[in-house]
Amino acid sequence: MSATVIDGAAVAQQIYSGLSSRVRRLAARGIKPGLAAVQFGDSAASQVYVRNKMRACAAAGLHSEVHHLAADCPAPVALETIARLNASPAIHGILVQLPLPAQLDANLVTQAIVPEKDVDGFNWRNLGALLTGRAAFEPCTPRAVVALLEHAGVRLEGSHAVIVGRSTIVGKPAALLLLNHGATVTVCHTRTRDLPRHTREADILVAAAGRPGLITASMVRPGAAVIDVGINRNAAGKLVGDVDFAGVREVAGWITPVPGGVGPMTVAMLIENTVLAAERGAGL
Repeated sequence: MSATVIDGAAVAQQIYSGLSSRVRRLAARGIKPGLAAVQFGDSAASQVYVRNKMRACAAAGLHSEVHHLAADCPAPVALETIARLNASPAIHGILVQLPLPAQLDANLVTQAIVPEKDVDGFNWRNLGALLTGRAAFEPCTPRAVVALLEHAGVRLEGSHAVIVGRSTIVGKPAALLLLNHGATVTVCHTRTRDLPRHTREADILVAAAGRPGLITASMVRPGAAVIDVGINRNAAGKLVGDVDFAGVREVAGWITPVPGGVGPMTVAMLIENTVLAAERGAGL
């Protein structure tokens, strides 16, 4: 029997429906949650990602702004832009669209966002607070992973979760979130020896290594929940994940597609974090 496909776009719509009453409550106080995106250069991929986020803001009733900076923008200009957004009462959340141009230090730029507006959850204070389970904002993609599993009814507590990927943006924070939900977590990566031995032990398998087709059917435990975070282009230019979807679908119990799985939910988590930031600013 084929795995149940977890439709991230449909789950995201449920998130937006649940946010509508919260946005109305803020509107009654004269507050419209605001999200600002800082984008460097004219990368087509970055433009698509930012445009999708701004469309989601509009659909959810949020204010949004895009601040376009040149690809050769010097660090002081980037930091001054973020400082203005930090001080703006109309902006409750700030995101810096990655990757950044080579001359900019990503840590320097992203850490300039005050933790109270760090809706991407990249600030070191928020990342560090994940160790205690009390981050002001959880990173959007790891939070999307957990939300999709919960929506599908996958048991987290007591499960063995294996994460393939150790990035600060996805792999490591996803491990902490799953630990906080009572899972036993193993973190692997592309240099792990005998990777299939580890992945075959997983009740929950999260693929976030950035390697197209890395996870094959023979690497998956029958009935496991497989969450594909990868976003890659194959030789034909098609968008694919880290999981061989067609093969793994015949083994897994649940699986997310690419596109249409984690991506829409990551945006939904960003919007929800922005609404949460506005609520905190209003004392709600």
